[in-house]
Amino acid sequence: MHPFYAFCKPRTAELFPKLISLFVLLLFMQTLSAQDIRGKVTSVKNEPLIGAYVLVKSTDVHTHSDENGSFLLRGASLGDTLVISYLGFEPERVIVTDFSERLDLKLESSSFNLGQVTVRNNNRQTNIVSAIDVEIDPVRSSQEILRKVPGLFIGQHAGGGKAEQIFLRGFDIDHGTDIAISVDGMPVNMVSHAHGQGYADMHFVIPETIEKIDFGKGPYNADKGNFNTAGYVDFRTKDRLESSQFSLQTGSFNSYRALGMFNLIDTTDRHAYIAAEYLTTDGPFESSQNFYRNNFMGKYSQRLNNGTNFSVLASHFSSEWDASGQVPQRAVDDGTITRFGAIDDTEGGNTSRTNLAIELSHVMEDNSFVKSNFYYSLYDFELFSNFTFFLEDPVNGDQIRQFEDREMFGFESSWNKVAYLGPNEVLFRVGTGLRADRVKDNQLARTKNRNEILEYLQFGDVDEKNIYLFADAEIDAGDFVIRPGLRYDYFTYNYEDKLDSLYSPQTQDKGLLAPKLAVIYNATNNVQLFAKAGVGFHSNDTRVVLEQDDRRILPAAFGVDLGSVFKPARRVVANVALWALELQQEFVYVGDAGIVEPSGRSRRYGVDLGLRYQVKDWLFANIDANYAYGRALEESEGEDRIPLAPVYTAVGGVNAVTGRFKGGVQFRYIADRPANEDNSIIADGYTIVDLNANYDFNPFSIGLSIENLFDVDWKETQFATESRLRNELTSVEEIHFTPGAPFFLRGTLRYSF
Repeated sequence: MHPFYAFCKPRTAELFPKLISLFVLLLFMQTLSAQDIRGKVTSVKNEPLIGAYVLVKSTDVHTHSDENGSFLLRGASLGDTLVISYLGFEPERVIVTDFSERLDLKLESSSFNLGQVTVRNNNRQTNIVSAIDVEIDPVRSSQEILRKVPGLFIGQHAGGGKAEQIFLRGFDIDHGTDIAISVDGMPVNMVSHAHGQGYADMHFVIPETIEKIDFGKGPYNADKGNFNTAGYVDFRTKDRLESSQFSLQTGSFNSYRALGMFNLIDTTDRHAYIAAEYLTTDGPFESSQNFYRNNFMGKYSQRLNNGTNFSVLASHFSSEWDASGQVPQRAVDDGTITRFGAIDDTEGGNTSRTNLAIELSHVMEDNSFVKSNFYYSLYDFELFSNFTFFLEDPVNGDQIRQFEDREMFGFESSWNKVAYLGPNEVLFRVGTGLRADRVKDNQLARTKNRNEILEYLQFGDVDEKNIYLFADAEIDAGDFVIRPGLRYDYFTYNYEDKLDSLYSPQTQDKGLLAPKLAVIYNATNNVQLFAKAGVGFHSNDTRVVLEQDDRRILPAAFGVDLGSVFKPARRVVANVALWALELQQEFVYVGDAGIVEPSGRSRRYGVDLGLRYQVKDWLFANIDANYAYGRALEESEGEDRIPLAPVYTAVGGVNAVTGRFKGGVQFRYIADRPANEDNSIIADGYTIVDLNANYDFNPFSIGLSIENLFDVDWKETQFATESRLRNELTSVEEIHFTPGAPFFLRGTLRYSF
């Protein structure tokens, strides 16, 4: 044996127990020094910052603040430096000196800088996109609210008062069949609506009150239920105003708008404001739209000492309009009417909605809270339309009336808890909810001149309830974030047909279990990969379920997304997603019958691309491009196109934010697409460019906006419809369209105080 080993062996035997003891002691000391850190992240105005990134600089241990701004961080030691960051705020650095003290971290707002954005910091990939877009180009009109979702197109085709037609991910969503929309936790979509399943009228929202937009594409979130197939959009209104303001707007076609927003209470823990809007326009049509809209809203919020946040929102909206309807291409081509003329200018309608929404968020302990939403709406709707002119009734014409009075109420409550499984942070959430719709006199009738009912085609009362449960988790395991989820929905349908001489209410019920899973991999600080899979659904109309005995009550949607969010350069954020979505059943709105008609299975797949680039400190550019391929699976080849499904779309723009000036140029493009199943009728595409500019000279600001800057002739909405004009012997199926607005100039003067 070498003398060295002979020397070391006894020494090792003696030292080994001592080394083990030292290791255990060091481990024990480390356990004592690495403890939980609790805190809250707010703005200097005491507003909680949701999703703020809290990082231990030396170890990359991190967490995010919850909806109250609170966080729980495990794995820090005395002397460690915490870095707290949030989009649009200056990063804050804090040295850990005491575990017993709860950190109260207040971030100062800063000029917007894409260079400070770290992709790894954002577990919600889409939120970073919407936050950027709203920051550099705020919402200015109710129609622009939905356009803030990348790849989403809208079209108006009934005088400005009807809910917009929506297009997203290869879907003609009609007015909301395949996208779930909410405001402050209150559903916007209307089930079993007189005009179509999922009808979503956003006009009760005053755009200047919107603070945040959360959206997601695909059916991957356990807390999103009915209509969440192509995606969801959640809007959050402001809890407080930066300042009170009054503004006046005037524009082309006798367009006027007045807006008032007034702070009533603005203290550290209590805020209250009211907002009111009045809008009127004749529109570009030869027959005036006579459109008006009134909006009133009030909101009160308070933070209580026991950790409860409370808010209540009350609003009322009413609107009335006339419309020129969809005009047949042949009547324009032969000079019978102009693009802005009408075959039947007696179309139009009126609607109103009154809302009460209450939100409670109570912190049970530093790492656990309960959030609850309660809502109640009174809603009425009346719409006169004529899609086919004289096809069914050569004497009186084919005008129809759709009408309903509705009560909608419900709640959702969820328990949220942050815990640790070993070194991994886990956010658990379990929730339950109820939605109930009671619709009186849901009807479809043949009418004449909006004042004479010729025949009732449908007339009844709908009572529909949806009870649901959901559970999900977010497991932050180092470079991976894993989100499993599960949702169960149970529907009860009741319908009383008032055209039946006998009282014979019909009832049906159905449940659906929907699993979800998302995996995010943070490859680097600036490269994030994700994979998602899940099941969603859109419920069927009560009348279709019961009258037609359709067993596909809750047709499911099966979705998969693969993609990435990354920064190819310091001031560039990009996103890409490959996706596929298969539906057990499509819905087609049949205008002349006034019903939602179920059809067969469909499959879509495509790619979404997005890019945001801060060219200079004050100059931003963005583009979102989308491709979708969709086919009906139960039709023969050549007859399997999905009418009006968009194929290629793109939106983008350049915006300047410097000093007192803010403005930009935006474009939107949609390619030609099939208007019928065999592609023999084409819906024309278009490219529209808009401009906006605003200059502040406190306390005043002036604004200018131009829609359709280059005065393009375009068709905002299009349908392949069979119709007959008064002088025609036979019917013709062709494109019927609502013309898009020509060059449209608006000017705004605002006073803030």
